[in-house]
Amino acid sequence: MDTPPTDRVITPSPPPLAPVGEQERIVSLDVLRGFALLGILLLNIQAFAMIGTAYMHPYAYGSMEGVNGWIWRIVHVFGDQKFWTIFSMLFGAGIVVMTSRAEAAGRNAAGLHYRRMGWLILFGLLHAHLLWYGDILYFYGMCGLVLYLLRRRSPRTLFLLAIVLLAVASSISCFFGWSMQFWGEEGIQQFADESWTPTPEVIQAELDAYRGGWTDQMAHRSLTAFFFETFLFFLGGIGVKTLAITLAGMGLFKLGVFSAARSVRFYVILAAIGFGVGLPLVEFGVRRHFANDWDIRYSFFFGGQYNFWASSLVSLGYVGVIMLVVKLGWLRPVTRVLAAVGRMAFTNYIMQTVICTTIFYGHGFGQFGRLERVEQLGVVVAVWAVQLIWSPIWLHYFRAGPLEWLWRSLSYWQRQPFRRASMPVTHA
Repeated sequence: MDTPPTDRVITPSPPPLAPVGEQERIVSLDVLRGFALLGILLLNIQAFAMIGTAYMHPYAYGSMEGVNGWIWRIVHVFGDQKFWTIFSMLFGAGIVVMTSRAEAAGRNAAGLHYRRMGWLILFGLLHAHLLWYGDILYFYGMCGLVLYLLRRRSPRTLFLLAIVLLAVASSISCFFGWSMQFWGEEGIQQFADESWTPTPEVIQAELDAYRGGWTDQMAHRSLTAFFFETFLFFLGGIGVKTLAITLAGMGLFKLGVFSAARSVRFYVILAAIGFGVGLPLVEFGVRRHFANDWDIRYSFFFGGQYNFWASSLVSLGYVGVIMLVVKLGWLRPVTRVLAAVGRMAFTNYIMQTVICTTIFYGHGFGQFGRLERVEQLGVVVAVWAVQLIWSPIWLHYFRAGPLEWLWRSLSYWQRQPFRRASMPVTHA
């Protein structure tokens, strides 16, 4: 008997959501992410190795004489906020990549995105309260809750929003600086003793905490992390700035800037403007700090404005150079290794914390507050070497870093492939 014809059209179901495969990855993004991640350690090492106030006020702790002073100045001018800015822009770009891919496959990306952000917030809280208060993952996860709603905006709109938000964050800092005139000398001195030029008693308390065991560190670490996650994020301008930078990253990705898709001329101009305008502004800001003797009335709120704005320009200078290197095929052995570091950025970021807290905190070798800046630089180079060596080796045997794999599996509600398939053995 013949089968009766039917008018029903069978629509194939969309393919299941899955992480970006290796063949779909944008290599230039991985290279830039690896470069930024390694650069971030140049700044974070100060918070790992010394009391927290030394990050903003170099004279609060440690020597600034001779080579130590030059190391601080070079790292500040070329690194402070610059590598973090690149890393943050790439976070915004990653959201565009993930959501666009899901929507192109006919899937609703909202559930996946918000699961990813929820887990990222949790990872950030665990990182900050259990290991190191300087976490950035929580900030990204919180900003990601808003970024999804703006993912389809045009680059022009994204850039405009970014500039407005940067202006808001800058205004918040300047407002607090302006308000100091009403604090009174006693209030300013108390603020300085806690946040700028801590007293010997305050310094010793922090040294004792982090030279002690893990439980001894907990009170200071968790209290500081909570302050970052609440006051600084919502009222201090950090959350606003992070949102601004990630929005700019979304716009730059949409214009093909991070994909090495623009012309050589474009990247040359980008690097020239970024470095040519940005670096002199940062250096001028440093000179203003010294001219004002690092006085809290100027340096805490107003003095950082030069670097606040110029760091974005310098970051774009780095982007221009890295994209040129990738586009022209230069230094391929180097970019290949940097791409491996970038593909494992989550794992390598947490690894930097684990290694450095083991070196400096009391549950490890207890070197907190004991190494000068030149010695800290040696630790940075050693950690770089470890991550540059181990990342390609790990990815030779596994599809992703262990924390990347865990995050993906939790976000997709499905255990993701981890080990690579064994290569077949052939016999002559």
